[in-house]
Amino acid sequence: MNISEEIITSKIFIIRGQKVMLDGDLAKLYGVETRRLNEQVKRNLSRFPLDFMFQLTDNEWDILMSQIATSSLWGGRRKNPIAFTELGVAMLSSVLNSEKAIEVNIQIIRIFTKLRSMLMDPTILQLEVEKIKKKLDNHDKNIELVFNYLDELLEKKENPIPRKEIGFKKQKG
Repeated sequence: MNISEEIITSKIFIIRGQKVMLDGDLAKLYGVETRRLNEQVKRNLSRFPLDFMFQLTDNEWDILMSQIATSSLWGGRRKNPIAFTELGVAMLSSVLNSEKAIEVNIQIIRIFTKLRSMLMDPTILQLEVEKIKKKLDNHDKNIELVFNYLDELLEKKENPIPRKEIGFKKQKG
């Protein structure tokens, strides 16, 4: 089970100055219900000190909701989500014993490590920015090409080329 790096990266947020993942997002990635994940955490609370996880305040949750606006949140939650830091995500592998959870956890930890090294090494970050710029340049060129084609089509519609009529001749009656 290999989940794309983009999907995992999109689930990492900066809250209270820390990179975190929310319990609901982690549960989906692990293939378990959020309440089951949280039950396992509660059963093993001594493994999750405050620097491993924390519950979002109402204000933090409202701000995050306004930023991510996803349809997966229909029905609401009774409690604000729990945010797991990199250390908390690593600890989750010790309380969730399924093969899928272990595989996904390894991927997540690798991405956290990659993000940390990117932030520490400006050349890696610069290369990533250059990749994004190239993609944007290509998008700009493609959009420009589409508009050129549209202009040509509109021009042809407004100034149609006169055509020679073909078919049966009309007889004068």
